[in-house]
Amino acid sequence: MAARKYIPRGHPVSWLMLVVTTGAILINSIDRAILPAVLPGILSEFNLSESAGGFLVGLSFAGTAVGGLVLGIFGDSLGKGVRRAWGWAVAVAIVVVSSILTAFSQTLGQLQVLRVAMGVGTGGMEPVNVAMVGEWWQKENRGFAVGTHHTGFPIGQFVGTVLIGAVVAAYTWREAFLFIPLIALPIVILQIVLARRENLRRVNAWIRENGMTPSLTEEELDEEQRERPLPTAWRAVRLALAERNVRLSVVANFLFLWAEAGVVAFLTVQLTREAGLSLAAAVTISGASGITGWIGQIFWGTVSDYRGRKFSLSILAVGWAVTVLTMIFISSGTLAWIILIGWGVFRNSPFPVMYASIIDAVPEGASSGLGLMIGIGLGLSGLVAAPVAGILIQNFGFTVHYVFIACICLLALIPIAMIRETATLAQE
Repeated sequence: MAARKYIPRGHPVSWLMLVVTTGAILINSIDRAILPAVLPGILSEFNLSESAGGFLVGLSFAGTAVGGLVLGIFGDSLGKGVRRAWGWAVAVAIVVVSSILTAFSQTLGQLQVLRVAMGVGTGGMEPVNVAMVGEWWQKENRGFAVGTHHTGFPIGQFVGTVLIGAVVAAYTWREAFLFIPLIALPIVILQIVLARRENLRRVNAWIRENGMTPSLTEEELDEEQRERPLPTAWRAVRLALAERNVRLSVVANFLFLWAEAGVVAFLTVQLTREAGLSLAAAVTISGASGITGWIGQIFWGTVSDYRGRKFSLSILAVGWAVTVLTMIFISSGTLAWIILIGWGVFRNSPFPVMYASIIDAVPEGASSGLGLMIGIGLGLSGLVAAPVAGILIQNFGFTVHYVFIACICLLALIPIAMIRETATLAQE
């Protein structure tokens, strides 16, 4: 009975929306995994150095900064609730077109432009989608919902890299970019069909009947039927910027994402050069963190509902630093599997906890707040992290690189300590 209290109750539509939005995040995950996974092949084809490869990875994150900010604001301008599905569809369209064109790119210049474009799309997908899932669940279980929703990242990091590895073994790195169009269309259709106003009203009625708190009030649902001009979205941005937790979460998110981008950008390079693996094997093993990543996200998201957001984030920062340091010792495929599976417990877990904290603090501007956090945090961290990682590895090796990444993780404890606790703690 004690374990059952940690398993939340939810309306059937809430659970269906959670499944569909998790699939939406899977698209983000596969996109971010593709370039680092096939980077050795791109370096070889275009005769690039590690530093140049880091710059190429950084271009994706530059696009992400723009997409997170612009499309995040666009998501709020459409309104809350069901209209967010349309904002997300726009972002997906950008990703699909860019992904197809990338597969047929012929020059380095074309590849660079298309990586920026894909970054714009994926940068806009995440804030709108996270805000959506938060609105279809009760406030008391928001950490669980966002954490479960974000299991799409570790699932994509493992399953996606296995599939990419198989494609690279049979074809070339170009064909790997055709995965996204194949999975995106059915997910977009399901999300738009499910995100109807009458469904959201049924969800909210069930939440109230069971003594919990809906994320959207009846007034907000009625307001959502009217046109929401762009000035309303700018008001949401101002609300987000005025909230202390948003500003601190942007800083913490920047540091965690710097660490993740720094690790992922050259992981397959390390596995091929230091561990002597083939590119196909290295791509497959590079996604090993996804095996345990989904467990960590659900677990730490749920813990944050019961013990608080700050409690979970503090443990995750330390766990991140420790597991990153173990990557210094990767010298074989077996060690890589063990170390990366351990890293998975912590890798993606800070992000849904911070996202839940922002939705808690600024529900009126959730998409804008998340857009600021993802755009600034993910976009700028990736833009800086990949080139810095390339320079460190090229000049000092992987040991110095991982020590530097561990220090970045521990720095996140400073903004975490100053975050105001926002969790509506679940029932004891």
